[in-house]
Amino acid sequence: MQLLIVHDDAEVGEQLAGMVADYSQHQCDLVESDAAALRWAEMHAECGLLLAQLEGPNVDGLTLGGALSETFPGLQIMFLPAYPASQQRLEIAQTKVFPEPIDGERLLEAIETAASATPGAPDLFHVLDVLQMCCLSKRSGAVQIVKQSQSGIVYLGDGKIVHAESAVLRGTEALLEIAGWGEIEFAYDSSIRAPETISMPWDEALTEAVVRHNAEKSGEPAPPKISPPESETSSHPLKPARRGFFASLRRN
Repeated sequence: MQLLIVHDDAEVGEQLAGMVADYSQHQCDLVESDAAALRWAEMHAECGLLLAQLEGPNVDGLTLGGALSETFPGLQIMFLPAYPASQQRLEIAQTKVFPEPIDGERLLEAIETAASATPGAPDLFHVLDVLQMCCLSKRSGAVQIVKQSQSGIVYLGDGKIVHAESAVLRGTEALLEIAGWGEIEFAYDSSIRAPETISMPWDEALTEAVVRHNAEKSGEPAPPKISPPESETSSHPLKPARRGFFASLRRN
């Protein structure tokens, strides 16, 4: 599989490219900006995975991912946000979002999962992964979310979820419905605004959605709350010279 890494910090990018080279059989190229990535795409016939910085001076991972998906059908995408992993409130088992310190072992597993995807398969994210990423990165705009025949929109304002719409619901109830959809496809538009109808903090809303969804699946009373995930200390740390980009990496 051909990977493209896009990151404007040369040290981070080189560490990522080195990890892919050392621990996988995939081809990997590294560029430092959206413009360089688009030039790269003009010169390559295939790309299976984009590993992109979420945002930087010359990088907007969401916009770039949308553009390259048009060029490379079936492209899988993963994001590297600037916020620290300690700020995450929900832990997603099959995450495609890797804040620092990057869990190298989980990233390699995610890369292999992408490599095993059926050619042309949709690029699926967990809906909670997307919403948590957009909130923690202080995004504004609208996230269109599609789950098979279902669709909805979640509106953001400076990292807050301010409104949501599904086929028949509006506001908090629509958000709680959408947040239970599991694996979805999504698109982001920073230019769209909506009136504020949701005052509940985003992490409380998403946690409530998880509780409701689990209760509906099990038919049992829902627990009162979900605690944020505890950070784990790996016994296989990889420590770069300047700072700890990678939390862990298993050496074979």
